[in-house]
Amino acid sequence: MQLNPVSHLKKKDLVQVMIGREKGKTGKILRVNHKKGKVVIEKLNMVKRHTKPTGQAPGGIVEKEAAIYACNVLLFCEKCGRGVRTMRKVSDGGIKHRVCKKCKTQLDK
Repeated sequence: MQLNPVSHLKKKDLVQVMIGREKGKTGKILRVNHKKGKVVIEKLNMVKRHTKPTGQAPGGIVEKEAAIYACNVLLFCEKCGRGVRTMRKVSDGGIKHRVCKKCKTQLDK
């Protein structure tokens, strides 16, 4: 069974981009697409789209965020100050938490 590359990421997580034109930048996840294995990060990977006018919105060139492959981002650990790999730990109550592999701090709020 193959693991889904998006399984360790959730909406509103703080992540750091590791590969590509936005390398090194951090942002909050707006959307997660599990089928395509992509995430949309706030104010990163901006693209221009030409739109036709509709009833409410005027037409023109609109800038919006494009999706990035989930394998190109890592969860941001505030204690380490960078994107880190994570592991899952089960607490005493049976609840799973994401934990930084380097400093062992809990990343779930």
